[in-house]
Amino acid sequence: MRTGFGQVGLGFRRDMLDELDSGVPDEIDFFEIAPENWMTLGGRFSKQLAEFTSYKPFICHGLSLSIGSYDPLDMTFLKKLKTFLKDYNIRLYSEHLSYCSADGHMYDLMPIPFTEDAIKHTVARIKRVQDVLERPLVLENVSYYCTPGQTLTEQEFTLAILEESGCQLLLDVNNIYVNSVNHKYDAEAFLKAMPTDKIAYGHIAGHYVEAEDLIVDTHGSAVASPVWALLEKAYEIHGVFPTLLERDFNIPQMGELITELKDIKRIQRATVRQLNGVKTNAL
Repeated sequence: MRTGFGQVGLGFRRDMLDELDSGVPDEIDFFEIAPENWMTLGGRFSKQLAEFTSYKPFICHGLSLSIGSYDPLDMTFLKKLKTFLKDYNIRLYSEHLSYCSADGHMYDLMPIPFTEDAIKHTVARIKRVQDVLERPLVLENVSYYCTPGQTLTEQEFTLAILEESGCQLLLDVNNIYVNSVNHKYDAEAFLKAMPTDKIAYGHIAGHYVEAEDLIVDTHGSAVASPVWALLEKAYEIHGVFPTLLERDFNIPQMGELITELKDIKRIQRATVRQLNGVKTNAL
């Protein structure tokens, strides 16, 4: 189990550039970007990204790999991505355990069927991507709203993918909470089942409560109380891991985001104190 202090990250957006040019707040240890939003940019944006990546760690969280699709892997994209990751010294490349293409690109993340056949198909594609990129792929447990052709649980499917492919896990705590409500399973039991040594980093985000039994993963609001509690539980089970705050729309002023980053750091520190046998009220 991890017992050291973690790190706290934030999604990096182009509209933050002017504000961040005057200095990156101390509360931000690393940034995450979607490579698709930056790979084709040159000029000022390319120069600014190079400057930021020279003094803060960056990771990438992709949008278009479509790892579970039956469409051929986009090898042109992968080769450009490999160059991009190297040029900007990107530490990790993560994607979604889902698909977003079927005879053409779809603008949504679709659930891979939880079946043995889907595991074999997806594992083969993961291994191919890892061979091309020459690095482990990090895959996120995603939120989903239907389970087409399901013969396995989400937990069984996720564990098989991790074990058979050699990939790592982006543990999205909000997605676990959302799915546990929508599909009526025990979120803590799912957390406990995830292999600690596979967790590369984590996500936490806000969601929208549509109904008592339906939550929509939006990344458009502040983190909810049950998700904060589940993050604490995740740290208790797996130790403290780097954790990134996602906010994709309704983005508030930096000060509000910093408040949530401080909350992540506070929980990390309290957990480390507890795991190391030090009273948490000593902070």
